[in-house]
Amino acid sequence: MSRTLLLALAACAVSCAAAAEVVDSQPDGFTIKETATIAASPAKVWATLIRPSAWWSSDHTYSHDARNLSLDPRAGGAWLETLPGGGGVRHMAVVYINPPSALRLEGALGPLQAMDGSGHMTVTLKPRGEATDVTLTYDFGGHTPGGLKPMAPAVDGVLAEQLTRLKAAAEKGSAP
Repeated sequence: MSRTLLLALAACAVSCAAAAEVVDSQPDGFTIKETATIAASPAKVWATLIRPSAWWSSDHTYSHDARNLSLDPRAGGAWLETLPGGGGVRHMAVVYINPPSALRLEGALGPLQAMDGSGHMTVTLKPRGEATDVTLTYDFGGHTPGGLKPMAPAVDGVLAEQLTRLKAAAEKGSAP
């Protein structure tokens, strides 16, 4: 087997492992699941989680500045983004909240907002000694020309990055 083929297979193995968090992917929807153990109490992780400006990447905002993000942590509250010039975005709505163990939001992330579909993000926090196990799942489904299956890996990558940033912010007080 050639060295080039071995390198290609190794790259595929790495990318396949990264995509393993796409739990289900169909033409009409997908489910993403991300997990992390954060070296902080559930209360500290929760306090960080409900402040998306502290951990969400500016690269994945419309304003290109995560400081414009806010979350009203109550049933019926919203995850909002202020845009320059007086505009704004409602990213998601809070549909279930049980501090400091569960937050469920309803809405479409980023470019999914322009599609005929709906999404639900659930974040659960469970104590593990002095740490917290965090599970983030995002389900999105609906009709989109060409189907949704090709979008799952990109959404997985964005959410994996955000969970890594949440971990860093809760553990060190700042996201990478």
